[in-house]
Amino acid sequence: MKRLGLMLFFLIVCLNPSYTQSEAGAIFLLIAPGARAGGMGEAQVAVANDAYASYWNPAGLGFLDGRELAMMHVNWLPGLADDLYYEFLAYRKNFPNLGTVGGHLIFLNLGEQIRTSETGDELGTFTSYMTAFTMSYSALISKKQSFGINAKVSYQHLVEIGAGSEKGKGTSTDFGFDIGYMHKEWLSPRLTLGFNLSNLGPRVSFIDPDQADPQPTNLAIGINYALINGEFNKLNIVYDVDKLLVSSYPDMDWDGDGYIGGYDEDGNLSPGNDYNIDGKLEIAHTDPMYLALFTSWFNDWFLGGDIDYGPNSPGNGDGIIGGYDWVDADNDGNIDGGKWFDPDSNGQVDPGENEMVPTSGNPGDVGWGAYNEYGIKEVGNSSDRGITNELDRLVHNIGLEYWYGKYFAIRSGFYYDKTGKISNPTFGIGLRFAGYGFDFGYTYGEQGHPLTNTMRFSLNIEY
Repeated sequence: MKRLGLMLFFLIVCLNPSYTQSEAGAIFLLIAPGARAGGMGEAQVAVANDAYASYWNPAGLGFLDGRELAMMHVNWLPGLADDLYYEFLAYRKNFPNLGTVGGHLIFLNLGEQIRTSETGDELGTFTSYMTAFTMSYSALISKKQSFGINAKVSYQHLVEIGAGSEKGKGTSTDFGFDIGYMHKEWLSPRLTLGFNLSNLGPRVSFIDPDQADPQPTNLAIGINYALINGEFNKLNIVYDVDKLLVSSYPDMDWDGDGYIGGYDEDGNLSPGNDYNIDGKLEIAHTDPMYLALFTSWFNDWFLGGDIDYGPNSPGNGDGIIGGYDWVDADNDGNIDGGKWFDPDSNGQVDPGENEMVPTSGNPGDVGWGAYNEYGIKEVGNSSDRGITNELDRLVHNIGLEYWYGKYFAIRSGFYYDKTGKISNPTFGIGLRFAGYGFDFGYTYGEQGHPLTNTMRFSLNIEY
């Protein structure tokens, strides 16, 4: 099942680049449908004026008349595998004096995998896939405002049975909700505001319910400004910002005693337990949804807590905050005394080797080192984090769309995620004639990135 694990890892990185351990489940719900959106840097929350609105912002459906069917196909992550594909089917219909009803179906195929035992023996093959069905409703609040709501059921089929001693099946059935709002002519006759809070629901679990992950609750806010709004020429600039409302924490020393855990939930001394003396969980965990809606804005900086780092990043620490210090103040590269971190045991600190020495005493004592054995600061690192850590996790989508009449469109956009190190330009075209619409979107990027050369094709039929 190594191939499946690799694909899921890239799926997480590409859809939720700011993830940490066990940050969110059902992340396939974040895959952006529609070639139109794909050509506009995935900026659609304040556009949402076709059947794809049931995904991007259900409130957009309230402004639409008639009926429409939409569908899309894309070979997903072409730089990773050739048997991954994503299908999207949407429908909407307006009922006078009632509103608009719609919905969509998502199917993500992860291809065929090789089943292996705990010892690595091949046991045959199996297929993995994920799917979701959503029903939408939208109605006007006024001539310029609308609201929308989605109800969805999702199913993830990773593997039929667990491996070895694992209990249960590698499948999950979950439900969730979306809430959308749209305001046309907001502050200006040319400006539209969009808002969509998606994937509200209970945790997602597979084989082990104790390791359930929160749904990828996401807040998207967008604006759509009409730079040119003539009879034959229209040019709109669109901007969306996305915030994943999931609070995920690595091992953290919340009470400042220098240790991870050591107490039970009631604050009683219990070596090896996961809580501090105040009964607060200190090992890696995520907040429940109702709490994460608020804490996700502050968990990376304001809430404090010293992180227990491993060799390169949070996680796999030693359970003790600090205990080492940088040495060799004269920078002569020689061992002047103490127990040095000398990986090749040649008796000298060579270039590239950490120059660390363990300090004596206990956490909190005078002279206790602020760093771990890998040279990463642990004691007091909560005070070194600021609001920029939170802002870096925002995902930005910028799009341009030019229409000549009602028949031909040219699109361009940019998808930027600093934490995930993604900066992908996008391009696209659109054609409309006699109620039929065809759209093409292309994602460009650095060679080797899984999203590079992703091409989306979609079809719309209005009747």
